[in-house]
Amino acid sequence: MPQSFQPLVELTRGPLVESIHFGAVAVSDAQGRLVAHYGDPQAWANLRSSAKPFQALSMVEDGAADVFGLSEREIAIACASHSGTEDHVAVLTGMQSKIGVSEADLLCGTHYPMHETTARAMRERGETPTSNRHNCSGKHTGMLANAKMRQFSIEDYLNPEHPVQKVILKAFAEMVSLPPEQIPVGIDGCSAPTFATPLTNAAHAYALLADPSGLPERRTAALRRIANAMTAHPDMVAGPGRWDTLIMQVTSGRVISKGGAEGYQAMGIRPGALGPGSPALGVALKISDGDQGGRAVGTAALAVLVQLGALREEEIVQLAAFDRRPLYNWRKLEIGEVRAAFTLERD
Repeated sequence: MPQSFQPLVELTRGPLVESIHFGAVAVSDAQGRLVAHYGDPQAWANLRSSAKPFQALSMVEDGAADVFGLSEREIAIACASHSGTEDHVAVLTGMQSKIGVSEADLLCGTHYPMHETTARAMRERGETPTSNRHNCSGKHTGMLANAKMRQFSIEDYLNPEHPVQKVILKAFAEMVSLPPEQIPVGIDGCSAPTFATPLTNAAHAYALLADPSGLPERRTAALRRIANAMTAHPDMVAGPGRWDTLIMQVTSGRVISKGGAEGYQAMGIRPGALGPGSPALGVALKISDGDQGGRAVGTAALAVLVQLGALREEEIVQLAAFDRRPLYNWRKLEIGEVRAAFTLERD
């Protein structure tokens, strides 16, 4: 196991540690100073969907959101990995109508909704999923808005050489304080370009999302608009029972949260969340094995917030599904537990 990644979450069965999820964490302030870490905060990792608020940045900053009259809910879903519920599809349909595009213009592909109740109902109706059920369809609709406003072609809007993707990469690079040419660009599961950075750079970007007050006025206004949309409508950003939605609901928006595939999680902690006068902080963490079972990311994210002092006791109780918890077998017998296994190092 590389030195970059250290034990983050343990799964026990009785007295034995059966498996360990390794990872790394970086916590930075809005000036880019490393505040705390675990493992290697300079480890490079792909943000995947945690990049979405910054992929939507130029859409807001350069005017497409205003040109098409996008609401807060629509801006939020442009930053989302939504669960594909009927509410999500309704917001997307309205958003696409405003922009002058349709679901058929999306190049994200299709999958059944992440929301199991919705997926089950669709199967019972014999209904196959379309692109608006895809968790990234909000991001893609935002990219189409960006392209339409600039009068760029929309047929190939996902091509990394497309001018709208160049605009998006430039804005992302500025947020993570790296030259665009130094950012590895890959292709995500939804076929859109996706970016990798050191964890500390991503954490800095999320601290700026939480408090952009030191940035130029136009960027400050755009980032505040995105952060406020996400925290005012956390149901659009993820969905029922999911970490991003719950943490923003429980904290009344003091924490901005956006997860990514393969075990990535990023969060912005607003000024004052750790006490009067406390600065904004950004968090980036990566589970090195990808956390395919989905049990490690939320557990690690909750532990980071608790150790930083960002949560109240009653909020921790409301997030118990992600805290130290029993492990049950198929007979519903308690056979072990899932627990965080790290302590942040202060810098």
